[in-house]
Amino acid sequence: MRILLLEDSPRVAEVVGAGLRKAGYTVTPLVRCAEAIPALNESHFDVAIVDIGLPDGSGLDVCRAARAQGLDLPILLLTARNEVGDRVHGLDVGADDYLGKPFSMAELIARVRALSRRGPRWTESCRTYGRVLVDRDARVLTVDGAALPLTPREFDIVALLAWRDGRAVSRDDLLESVWGASDDRSERGGRTGASLDVLMTRIRRKLAERGVHDAVRTVRQMGYVWALPRSKRV
Repeated sequence: MRILLLEDSPRVAEVVGAGLRKAGYTVTPLVRCAEAIPALNESHFDVAIVDIGLPDGSGLDVCRAARAQGLDLPILLLTARNEVGDRVHGLDVGADDYLGKPFSMAELIARVRALSRRGPRWTESCRTYGRVLVDRDARVLTVDGAALPLTPREFDIVALLAWRDGRAVSRDDLLESVWGASDDRSERGGRTGASLDVLMTRIRRKLAERGVHDAVRTVRQMGYVWALPRSKRV
């Protein structure tokens, strides 16, 4: 599981990062608000841990911007401010949990586990791409109103790609998100990597049988991208 850690204190970032890695998580540490949203847009993270007080702004602004852009990963706020009003404000701008400093690593890891079990918050349940509709709540893809028979993993791949708004998703991100695959199993020639190739072929074939072509494109040395443009809201 991949975690974005936005924390400007070197000591706190080192301790938290080491604790999370020891617990088996992959951690990407960042220091500035300006780095956070591009990172969240460009890479798949399962949980974001965000400090409120940062050198170039507030972690609350990062949380607010993430939700405004439709990013749905769970967000845990860290802060030295622990008044009820501060916690309420953090939750109001889109955070999922709030942990006051100082805290124990055991509690932080327990909260991360709880957030990962809860999964993403769907800011939108449905998106339309011309003739194609993807409904994440119902877990169904329809073409011209008729459901396309996708397996659960095929649908997970489609939903992850579609909600990235035309940004490429790496093979490792897909493997980790859909299978929970570790790095040593994510090579193209491995069993899990081969399964991804098979599922991609099936997804493309099923869509093509309904007259939907080039929905999923391969981006060389990067991964895959959902290439259908979103329909404008009316």
